[in-house]
Parts: sequence; C-alpha cells; structure tokens
Amino acid sequence: MGKLASLTSPDNYFEDFEVGQTIRHARGKTITELENVNITNMVMNTAQAHFNLDQMKKTPLGKILCYGGVNFSLVLGLASQDTVENALAELGLDNIQLKAMVFHGDTLYAYSKVLEKRESDREDAGIVVFKHFGVNQNKELVAEIERTALIKKKSHWLDR
Repeated sequence: MGKLASLTSPDNYFEDFEVGQTIRHARGKTITELENVNITNMVMNTAQAHFNLDQMKKTPLGKILCYGGVNFSLVLGLASQDTVENALAELGLDNIQLKAMVFHGDTLYAYSKVLEKRESDREDAGIVVFKHFGVNQNKELVAEIERTALIKKKSHWLDR
C-alpha cells in the first residue's frame, strides 16, 4: 500500500461499493449548544428559534430548535469515513430532506445506502451515489441526503 493510501481504510474504494448495499456507521454525535448556536450565527441565520432560549421557552416547544444545516451536515460527517474517505471530489448534494425536529442534547446516528455506481471519465476513479439517513437517539428519522462523489479506484491508487 502506498504511503498516502495507508492513511485511509482499504475497504471503501470504488470497487468496494455495491448498489443496494447498506452501511451502518459506527459513531453517533450529540449536538451541543455550542455547535448549533455558533454555526447558526456564522451563517447569519436570523431565526431566533435556533439561539433565543427565552423566546423558545414561551412556545409549545419550550426549547431551542437545532438549525437544519447543522443537522444534515452532522449526518454527512458521520457517514464520511465509510463512504467518501477515498473521494477525489464531492460532485453533488441533492434531495436534502429534514424529517423531524432536532434539539440541543439529541444524539444523531447515520446509515447509508448505495443508490448508484458508474464509471466516470477518469480511469482512476468512479462515481458513487449514496443516500445518507440520520436518526436520533429514539431511532426517529431526522434527515435524508443524497451525495454523489468521485471515488478512487484501488486498481490505480493502491500499490499491489
């Protein structure tokens, strides 16, 4: 294995994915106030439901709602090691759906399904389309995202 290739997993190259394959990702991540409020403010989202606890306590929710961009980004991150660790490029993020509310203290987990696999115009990489699913600690579906990536081929990137 080449020096750079040894930094990534040997089983998530283009050849390793099969259409219909489902991958359960090992890690979960609890969303903290710091992440939600900082990112909400950094992207200049002015919806106070994401950062004004006093206002939210007066609503039926009674607590701060996590910004959807944080939620789906976290799902993408949880899925990355197993799916796009050997990507040369992200080609698209499509059909982003936020299915349920997420709050500070919720823990998200992810799993992915391979929707499509095809050759690219590069002989050293192919295209894989994944559908990532995010679920909370209660196994409720909170997000779905389709990701298209250009993935390295073992035949060109690993020493044999």
